[in-house]
Amino acid sequence: MRLPIWSGVATLAVSLTLYPLFAGGAWLWGSLGAVLAVTVAGVVSSRLTLPGWAAPVLGLVALGVYLTAVYTGEKAWALLVPTKESAGALLDLLATGFADIQRFAAPVPDDPPISMLTTAGVGLIAIVVDLFVTRLRRAALAGLPLLALFTVPAAVLPDPIGWPAFILGALGFTSLLIADGRERVGHWGRAVLVRRSRAAGSGNQETADTRGLRLSGKRIGFTAIALAVVVPALLPTLEPDPLFGFGVGGGGKGKGGTISVPDPVANLRGRLQLPENTAVLSYTSSDDAPRYLRIYALDVFDGERWTMTKMKGRPENRVDQGPLPPPPGLAPSTKTSRVETDIQISDDVDPLEFLPLPYPPQLVRAEGDWRADVDSLMVFSSGDLASGLQYQVVSTEPEPTADQLDASSERPEIDPRYVQLPELPTLIRELATEIVADSPTKYEAAVKLQQFFTRTGGFTYSLETQGHNTEALTDFLIQSRTGYCEQFASAMAVLARSIGIPARVAIGYTGGTKIESRWEVRTHDSHAWPELYFEGVGWLAFEPTPAGSAGQGTARVPDYSLPRPAETTPSTDDPSTSPTTGSDTPSGAPNSRDRLRELDPEGVYSGPITPVETTPLWVTIGLGVAALLVLLLIPAMVRLVIRNRRVRALTWKISGPSDEVTARAEKVDRSVAAAWAELDDVLCDYGMARAPSETPRALARRLTQQHEFDAEAAGAITAIASAVERLLFARDPGSITPLKRELRIVRRALAATASRGRRIRATLLPPSTLLRMRGMGERVLDGFDRLENIRLWSRAARKNA
Repeated sequence: MRLPIWSGVATLAVSLTLYPLFAGGAWLWGSLGAVLAVTVAGVVSSRLTLPGWAAPVLGLVALGVYLTAVYTGEKAWALLVPTKESAGALLDLLATGFADIQRFAAPVPDDPPISMLTTAGVGLIAIVVDLFVTRLRRAALAGLPLLALFTVPAAVLPDPIGWPAFILGALGFTSLLIADGRERVGHWGRAVLVRRSRAAGSGNQETADTRGLRLSGKRIGFTAIALAVVVPALLPTLEPDPLFGFGVGGGGKGKGGTISVPDPVANLRGRLQLPENTAVLSYTSSDDAPRYLRIYALDVFDGERWTMTKMKGRPENRVDQGPLPPPPGLAPSTKTSRVETDIQISDDVDPLEFLPLPYPPQLVRAEGDWRADVDSLMVFSSGDLASGLQYQVVSTEPEPTADQLDASSERPEIDPRYVQLPELPTLIRELATEIVADSPTKYEAAVKLQQFFTRTGGFTYSLETQGHNTEALTDFLIQSRTGYCEQFASAMAVLARSIGIPARVAIGYTGGTKIESRWEVRTHDSHAWPELYFEGVGWLAFEPTPAGSAGQGTARVPDYSLPRPAETTPSTDDPSTSPTTGSDTPSGAPNSRDRLRELDPEGVYSGPITPVETTPLWVTIGLGVAALLVLLLIPAMVRLVIRNRRVRALTWKISGPSDEVTARAEKVDRSVAAAWAELDDVLCDYGMARAPSETPRALARRLTQQHEFDAEAAGAITAIASAVERLLFARDPGSITPLKRELRIVRRALAATASRGRRIRATLLPPSTLLRMRGMGERVLDGFDRLENIRLWSRAARKNA
């Protein structure tokens, strides 16, 4: 009867590890109810001795009734019995939940579809666990579905799982194994060597005493859990972020050698839908102008989502080594403006291993191991986080003219992946061709694509739209024409590729809002935009998303992407419109003021570079060894604290005549008890422990004779034994003096008789403290025993069951 209950307890304990995935607690209460429903069904199945195959069926029925009552009760018969309408509503909730978890970034909103999906999943896990444990009697195999539940947050979240949640889950599974072992041993039959005492005439058959086995199993289980939590935190590693987020070199800052790339698109929608518009970062720039800050560059579209190619950030690409690699496609003859930006990331920003930067960055000065991806110029780190970081960026932004863009190569020298597309519906390719009809150049086609989204296409902005796969893209372009920046950026990039323009999707932040002297960027400034490639200029940002109150509030359309005035005729022969040679802005231009650092003629930064200090490996190993030593010295420190407390009790002072009787008696009692307890611990530490039946007088005689104490030591041990006996047995103990001196003499005499190894052990790993800690652990296990022995039915009912 206990196994179904412990199966439910283990499932619920492991499900607590899901808490970081949700923004509310509705999922927890729903899961609790689902586990209770399945557990009750399991208990009933055991009570009625139903066949093994019937128990999961009854569990599924109970789970279905519970889900119906909680989520679609208004469409059920009597708010409980499922009907065709309630079943259809449940299926709709499931479908919506599946769609929502793909759209939102953790922590996801705790809405009914997601809560219902989570509740149903936890309930199904509970049914499978009950099947393995109670019906198939394979408790160890129940760890597989529980492990599947445990790995969900580990696979989804970039942060490590909290160690309290892990301990609760591990305790649940350990308790399940202990209960199963107890059940098995309890069915061995009549005990032969060890029996429990029973009241005479009880008439009940004796069963095997499983207390020793249970205690050993608990010790093994609790020790394994403790080692799983403590050992990773102490071992030095090249990836200093253990399973639970603490340990040598971890500091909660990074992943040490690995880079976790979240789903940028899913995180984007999650930030835009947050109810609170909190500050993410602030910045100042040398030209005091707002600019987009890019975090990710997504260059692969597989028909389902945009992703990024594996980054290449070698040690020589560390930002503290000098200028970043040159921007792809930017010719030396292209006019550029040099801007320096000082960025301050908020301390409360979500864990971020990429730096928001204006494109293209030329130089980045930031503390930590930050590296630049050669192709995209994204700056990332495998050991540091951006939260709270202040850094400076020097960017050389191209200022192309329309004529220069018109003259860009028809066959750009760039990786062909930037124009690759999966099989697209014919309607999309026909739409792209129709939009750019009669465009003489790729640049003119790009401008018309942007105009299609912002003016001529009849598009509206809405955060309610979801999805960016081919089906959602077709619906956005052909039918609904409603979406937010994700759909606009993805659609324009796809249309650009379909007509041969290299394109990718950038994700980051708009320029934000000017507040006093700084530009402030908030969560609702999260944004996605397309970047298109033009040979000789490189990657340029376009803005197809509507701006202002009817769109992305702080979005801005770049000047070069606006249509040319009607009276202006493109000409490549007019010298006045030809590209300016050199990379410097004319003197006195707004973006040439407040220059802090300069590049030499070869484009190499010639200013001072502040070296970034990194922790050497030997320091990390040393910290790990030190932490291990501190852990090993805990018993010695506990022993020292206990000894000092007892020594303080060995002396007393009488404050006055009124204190002569009562206070003196209490202080004498405490002093003698402290001396006797300290003597007991000293004997235990030196391997001379007192036998339980040995009286104080017999102990003094044995120690004096066995170790040949001199007169001073013999007198001291005799004085202590006499004080203890008089206090315990005499009606009037008489005058008892403080025993501090006597205890010190005895301790010194005992230490002289012990070997050097025994003395070292008594100092570093005192057995008395270890036994005391063991006793505390056994009392904790006894508490679990008392919980296990709670009787829900009478003994006769359990026997019949």
